[in-house]
Amino acid sequence: MKVDGGIGFELDKAGAQAQELEAMGYSGILTAETSHDPFFPLLVAAQHTQKIELMTSIAVAFARTPMVLANIGHDLNAASKGRFILGLGSQIKPHITKRFSMPWSNPAPRMREFILAMRAIWASWHHGEPLAFTGKFYTHTLMTPFFTPTDNAYGAPRVFLAAVGPLMTEVAGEVADGVIIHAFTTEKYLRETTLPALERGFARAGKSRADFEISYPVFVCTGSNERELDEAKVATRKQIAFYGSTPAYRPVLESIGAGELQDDLNRMSKQGRWDEMGTLITDDILSAFAVVGEPSTIAGQIKARYGDVIDRTSAAYATLSRDDRAKIISELTAA
Repeated sequence: MKVDGGIGFELDKAGAQAQELEAMGYSGILTAETSHDPFFPLLVAAQHTQKIELMTSIAVAFARTPMVLANIGHDLNAASKGRFILGLGSQIKPHITKRFSMPWSNPAPRMREFILAMRAIWASWHHGEPLAFTGKFYTHTLMTPFFTPTDNAYGAPRVFLAAVGPLMTEVAGEVADGVIIHAFTTEKYLRETTLPALERGFARAGKSRADFEISYPVFVCTGSNERELDEAKVATRKQIAFYGSTPAYRPVLESIGAGELQDDLNRMSKQGRWDEMGTLITDDILSAFAVVGEPSTIAGQIKARYGDVIDRTSAAYATLSRDDRAKIISELTAA
């Protein structure tokens, strides 16, 4: 199993942070598109590391066009000598239309076309194929030598797609190289909803599970002592409650018989009662979403629950000592 770790957005610190993750045995470096651009830190990381993979988890696809992301993906893959993974997500309609001022419609079909358009652009650059992509949402039919990158030794990056619902998950299985499963996922939902949707996507594309990676950043509650463990539980309950307030995530709660909880969480979120919402997350619900225990038990629990399903996970564990974190990473990455 591969293990990824995140770096921050302060560019003067990103290089050292990346080197530390590589030295500790991490498999990949992650950035997320929140308050800063997710690509700049990975360029710095590429310049300060040798082998570790670099991935956006995630960059917002619909905030950009396929051509823009094709350029960024190509350049980062070239700069990192083939180590870049373009992790994409759709975001939700209010952010796309009100924050980014971009169009929104039919997110799963649009994402499918977005990724296919990027692949057509890369095929034009790397294999000399005529650019003639015409779809419902995107059209790319112009490419001349002046605008064609020539540093193509490492080709196109791999593309991972974040997905929760079955439609987007099918798209990931069909047109992406990997899926980024939301942390707000239960083992039951993963096995009974996510995996079958991926298989439908694989079948549509005529590819096998062996050609694909599943990344799942499992919620983990741990600590060096009882106080830290309790604090981690409180923080994770709040995270679960935050995500659970979103109507689109109701099916995940329904997978463990807690669908009605979504109504309560949504109502409390609209009332601004964010700090109280975590108290609705019972021990059973917490255990369904998170791995909970002392540091020495974490890797074993993750492997026991998900080892036959996922190919990579992420591990921050900021409260743990460097040695404890390194042990968990070593256990997870061991064959």
